[in-house]
Amino acid sequence: MNVVRKYFSNLSCKQLKQFSQLSSLYTYWNKRINVVSKKSVEDLYLQHVLHSLSIAKVIHFVKGTKVLDIGTGGGFPGIPLAILFPDVNFSLNDSIGKKIKVVNNIKEELDLNNINVIHSRAEDIDDKFDFIISRAVTNMKEFKKFTINKFNNTNTNSLDNGILYLKGGDLSEEMKGINHIQFKIPDFFSEKFFINKKIIYVNPSHKNK
Repeated sequence: MNVVRKYFSNLSCKQLKQFSQLSSLYTYWNKRINVVSKKSVEDLYLQHVLHSLSIAKVIHFVKGTKVLDIGTGGGFPGIPLAILFPDVNFSLNDSIGKKIKVVNNIKEELDLNNINVIHSRAEDIDDKFDFIISRAVTNMKEFKKFTINKFNNTNTNSLDNGILYLKGGDLSEEMKGINHIQFKIPDFFSEKFFINKKIIYVNPSHKNK
């Protein structure tokens, strides 16, 4: 929890309470369902919560922004961002029912009324969003297919509507031919865990190189 407060010092009492509850909730669920790896749940705030919140270092979503988290799993990056941005509308999607069950429970326990949970394949979602976020679900070329015709045309944020994707490692081959911007997470967070981790921004209205 301290690592979250280190980089986000203006949290309200409600937000601090919500973030602090994540540890016990994920510990409870991880004993029943493999939400995250057993090793990483011990370092939940660094490896999952803060990693998710890195997106907030490249954009501060304005009130009313619609965000879709595809392949949310146990709720990352969507749940931490929903806590941080209570005036933003988050839709958390996954095709695996047991993971959706976890997300629904945590949503209710934390009283996160800005979260809509969608149990379906990403391709079957029929709605429009400002941003689509995810954490290393698949390679970008495949992921972009999930996002076709899912973006609003009106831009209201500091970045134009698009994809914000958390991924690590050497992405030179994967991103070849895709017009994008890479934000290096170590520019925001000093912990060794974030070495080689990035936020990939893709604006779907920009043509590929």
